[in-house]
Amino acid sequence: MLLTRRDAMVMLGSGVVAGAMTSARAASGSAGDIDDLFAERDALGLAELVRHREVTPAELLDAALRRVERIDAGTHAVVLRHDEQARAQVSAGVGGPFAGVPFLLKDLHIRLAGTVTDNGSRFFRGALAGEDDELTRRYKRAGLVIFGKTGSPELGLTGTTESVLHGATRNPWNLERTAGGSSGGAAAAVAARLVPAAHASDGAGSIRTPASCCGVFGLKPTRGRVPLGPERFEGWNGLTTQHAVSLSVRDNAALLDATAGPEVGSPYVAPPPVRPFLEEVTASPGSLRVALVTSPVSGSPVDAECVAAVEDTARLLEELGHHVEEAKLPVDHERTNAAMLATLCVNTLKALEDRGKALGRPWTPDDVEPVTFKLAEMGRDFDGVAYIRARESFGEAGRAMALFHQRFDVVLTPTLAKPPVPIGVLSLSPVDFDAYVREVTTFGPFTALYNMTGQPAMSVPLFWTADGLPIGTMLAAAYGNEALLFRLAGQLERARPWWNRRPPAAI
Repeated sequence: MLLTRRDAMVMLGSGVVAGAMTSARAASGSAGDIDDLFAERDALGLAELVRHREVTPAELLDAALRRVERIDAGTHAVVLRHDEQARAQVSAGVGGPFAGVPFLLKDLHIRLAGTVTDNGSRFFRGALAGEDDELTRRYKRAGLVIFGKTGSPELGLTGTTESVLHGATRNPWNLERTAGGSSGGAAAAVAARLVPAAHASDGAGSIRTPASCCGVFGLKPTRGRVPLGPERFEGWNGLTTQHAVSLSVRDNAALLDATAGPEVGSPYVAPPPVRPFLEEVTASPGSLRVALVTSPVSGSPVDAECVAAVEDTARLLEELGHHVEEAKLPVDHERTNAAMLATLCVNTLKALEDRGKALGRPWTPDDVEPVTFKLAEMGRDFDGVAYIRARESFGEAGRAMALFHQRFDVVLTPTLAKPPVPIGVLSLSPVDFDAYVREVTTFGPFTALYNMTGQPAMSVPLFWTADGLPIGTMLAAAYGNEALLFRLAGQLERARPWWNRRPPAAI
């Protein structure tokens, strides 16, 4: 049977091998043919070729490095290279479900022994890791070959990936637009087919925002699902989670299978899954009760393109047999917004003071970007009582949403309130701080709620604007129920596959 490229991509999205033509190219062994695999295979597909000895881990690593050299000058997704560590990892032998697949970590709060994590900041430049974090160890055990780190804004504090230290990561669909943040480097790398999946983290939308901007799949897991330690066991008052962005849903699920679960010292643990998440991708979600929410709890406006995207997804869900009903979220925006501000400011201050202690000197305005400095200074205004009240507000929002999910299985909203904005609009070095606050709060008013409540939420790439910019749709489930999201994501991927869409920067 002859397969078209579209046939192959649809089959891959449903968990079937991407097509005999790819195997033939791999067998031919030329560098160009092997490079093409990154546009035609997901991570599990690449690992399958390694298992069948059609390519070697060393060949895949060389191909990934060539793609970075050839493509990444435009997007600037990869900001730190660890070529020698990656070659040593390959030489030592790799195994596991992703054996030999090249992989990138985010340059923010994750350690790879013997390498630097700058956290997108001049003040953290040169911070050398003496050991791997637990998540890094799990990635290695899964066979992922880590060869670099992707861009992040300073301390992950904004919805774009721009920093004084590393410059701007640009959107592969339009180089004048943001790739989103703070995992914009990860999403741009995946969209440009530098790697099929990449590590990402999310404290207020930082997986879902760039997934939406770059047209890839991104899932923020339940609080406590993926380890953060041992350097720190909690980030941003419990808001922060780590996971990945990917081209395929099945890669995302398999990555979570490989990394989920408590570590030594975990302060809390997400409910264990009934079966592997990978098995959920091809399972039927049944007929779901979907709450359609087109306006954020803040009441800020939503661009017509983003409304069109979510309404289009609502129609698709109805065609797939789900019941969609308009609803309003039961959340007190004033309380949660105040809690978020306290959390960001106090944690920014703590991060800078901790780094200053490590360097043996106090931090100064010249060490950090203006918004970072402003947030840290504001952090001095919050006492311990205010910080505890912030955590209580998150708990109240979590209970309200748990009751809401007794009526609805999933919540459907736009991921963002605007299409990808131009580079510079969300920079941490703005001309006008008040203008920056307006821009950043109206760009991403939907995502942070699920960090506050700890619920899993995902951005699915189902819609593109007339001028070719991707717009993600967000779906959230009750606390601990990633399984339902993977079932639904798999169904959506099969109904409307996105693999046949490639940005100009990926060519």
